[in-house]
Amino acid sequence: MPRFYCPQPLAIGLDVTLPDTVAHHIQVLRLAPGELVTLFNGDGGEYSASLGHIAKRSVTATVKAHTAREAELPYAVTLAQALPEGSKMDWIVEKAVELGAAAIVPLAAQRCVVRLAAERAEKKLAHWQGIIVAASEQSGRNRLAQLGALQDYRQWITQHDLHRRVILSPRADQSLADWARHQAPQPLTLVIGPEGGLSEAEEQAALAHGALALGMGPRILRTETAGLTALATLNAIWGGM
Repeated sequence: MPRFYCPQPLAIGLDVTLPDTVAHHIQVLRLAPGELVTLFNGDGGEYSASLGHIAKRSVTATVKAHTAREAELPYAVTLAQALPEGSKMDWIVEKAVELGAAAIVPLAAQRCVVRLAAERAEKKLAHWQGIIVAASEQSGRNRLAQLGALQDYRQWITQHDLHRRVILSPRADQSLADWARHQAPQPLTLVIGPEGGLSEAEEQAALAHGALALGMGPRILRTETAGLTALATLNAIWGGM
């Protein structure tokens, strides 16, 4: 059954006009009146709905039933990702949502090649938000991962965080997998550097503010691989796959 994000109140028996983007997608799929779709609004659970009137620019649906199904990890993981080159961030955001990340925070670190001015940053954030929605629809998640504003790494690392921060470093003495096997599942923030990694000063700043340095094994992973591998590792050890 096709799944669509519908950011508006949903309730059994309610007739709703679907967002323009959803209406367009329904027309592309050539769905017909009476066919069932799944809607979710991010507040939890999902709704089955029957399509009603389908016009060129609008589609209506009647909400039929609610299912309190969730696909979230039982522990919240935030991916704090230094901006990579090109379109790699698109891929990282998409796969992080599929792997259950509860939040994604883009960071501007010292070795980041990409530098986003304010207007361009806003456009990128809107683009990444769209990827989060699409990935949630595809992966069966009924809650959207939160997308943080682009922040300067040096300022962000000094902010108080209730979650334990883990900085992935090839210089760490202990691996994330070994550490996780001896820990109860818990909220975490994974800090990932850009191409070339975080500078020594940036790592030291993280450690000075309470971060834990852990490695990902004997091989050096690319920035677009490290965070996703860490998420998959936690899924495998703590559950959630």
